[in-house]
Amino acid sequence: MREKIDINTWLRKDHFNFFSTFEEPFFGVTVDVDCTETYKEAKELEVSFFLLYLHKSLIAVNKVENFKYRIIDGEVWKYDEVHASATINRPNGTFGFSYMDFHKNFEDFRVEAVKEINKVKNSTGLIAASSGENVIHYSAIPWLNFTSLSHARNYSYKDSCPKISFGKVRDEDGKKIMAVSIHANHALMDGFHIAQFVDAYQELLSKKSLC
Repeated sequence: MREKIDINTWLRKDHFNFFSTFEEPFFGVTVDVDCTETYKEAKELEVSFFLLYLHKSLIAVNKVENFKYRIIDGEVWKYDEVHASATINRPNGTFGFSYMDFHKNFEDFRVEAVKEINKVKNSTGLIAASSGENVIHYSAIPWLNFTSLSHARNYSYKDSCPKISFGKVRDEDGKKIMAVSIHANHALMDGFHIAQFVDAYQELLSKKSLC
């Protein structure tokens, strides 16, 4: 489900009109998150750490309204929920795109996500997911501890889906620390909204929600 935003009465009217004229309206930040408890939780439950931190990021994303805005044919729409379009790494060094529905219950999410991951791993090519606009573009780069990140962009395509990337988990003073890069369309949100996501995500990562 989605609803159309009346731009003329929208609080972000001026911001939208200003940044919509940019060839590159995306901006991005990279932050460190403490995923110690979620890492322990995944080990204790014998579930995928990747799927657990991905699921928690989806919960956080769906708590922040601006992450659910999309620009479609010059109009702004707000979706009730957003899902995941994540890159899945294959053993041969390539990757493919996936589509994973968001479920509030982790086990429901995990079961469907594992099926999608196996489908991508047992195929070739990119498999461009027919996921629509109500997704977050996710990627994991578990081999690199990055401090910044940029994305390949086709400027002729008016993209408005936020992009979240996860880096290598590193040990630091007894904690598990992971870099997270967040890129978003400035016509739809600002640094304030990204901070809301980061705060919500860190809160979820800091507790064992499933144990």
